[in-house]
Amino acid sequence: MAAGTALITGGTGLLGRQVVHEFEARGWKAVGTGLTRADASSILKLDLLNHGDVEKALDDVKPDVIVHCAANRFPDFCTSDPTGARAINVDAPAKLAQLASRRNIFLLYISTDYVFSGTPGEAPYSPTDAPNPPNMYGLTKWEGEKAVLAAARATLSSASNDGRPLSAVLRVPVLYGKALKPSESTVNVLVEQIQKAAALGASEPRISMDHYAQRYPTNTSQVARVCFDLCELYTGRRQPAAELKQTRLPEILHFSSEDKMTKYEICQVLADILGLPMDGLEPYTPSEEQLANEESEGKTKRPYDCHLDTAELRALGIDVSTVNFGNWWRKELGAFRH
Repeated sequence: MAAGTALITGGTGLLGRQVVHEFEARGWKAVGTGLTRADASSILKLDLLNHGDVEKALDDVKPDVIVHCAANRFPDFCTSDPTGARAINVDAPAKLAQLASRRNIFLLYISTDYVFSGTPGEAPYSPTDAPNPPNMYGLTKWEGEKAVLAAARATLSSASNDGRPLSAVLRVPVLYGKALKPSESTVNVLVEQIQKAAALGASEPRISMDHYAQRYPTNTSQVARVCFDLCELYTGRRQPAAELKQTRLPEILHFSSEDKMTKYEICQVLADILGLPMDGLEPYTPSEEQLANEESEGKTKRPYDCHLDTAELRALGIDVSTVNFGNWWRKELGAFRH
């Protein structure tokens, strides 16, 4: 089957840019969408909350697949504005999936490990484990998952697609990678924090850094590769592993690196690469009482460990290898070493 056309929502974001690049590098036509950062020469300006504009974009671009990267991905913002978060994380993808399914367009919805509670002792989570989001961000992403899959199922109820769903969910953990500015990633931004901490005077207060929650930082280039491989598989351009040829492809999948670190430990790796001291950073581990009081104090509750099990992807024959965290940053920050 010939290469196709991909529409990537959130094409101006940290992950979306990499997904656009991956599809183009693999011979596909890739059209990224954006809103406030849209460049008419390379990015299609599209308000995902305007259903008429979305429908027109689908008819104009005529994509074979959609990779839905656009989201409100900031937990604190979702906590403070749940209505706004639900509009972009639930309502927009639900309508997009409905419109895409009617046109037989496969949609890959990028979700998060935050759909799980992250309670100590529960991880790793498989795609079949029941979600239990600890905060509004995780809740809206889970609601978005259900809405997208429901829209696709409704279309397929009266038509066969050879066992291939018209929508699928790919859950990923915290991401890092090539960024236009550090604030695009909660990992990338730590470089600035380390530099700021290293410049503190002896009498200035230290910068507190979380040393509790277990993170699995995953590079956007590997996520983009998995997105491409899944889109080829779910549109019949690639064959699944032999033992799965007679089995319906799963609707929910997980991808993650195995680099397990707290934010403080991430800073240790980055500081070592930069040749900067850690004296200005103070590791913070909340007490049981502080954890119990997070919600009552209006704070966004963070899970302890939401590690995602990638066995389902491996069973499909999808490459789940990831770049080593330290090696990638050593190359990226080489010019900044002291």
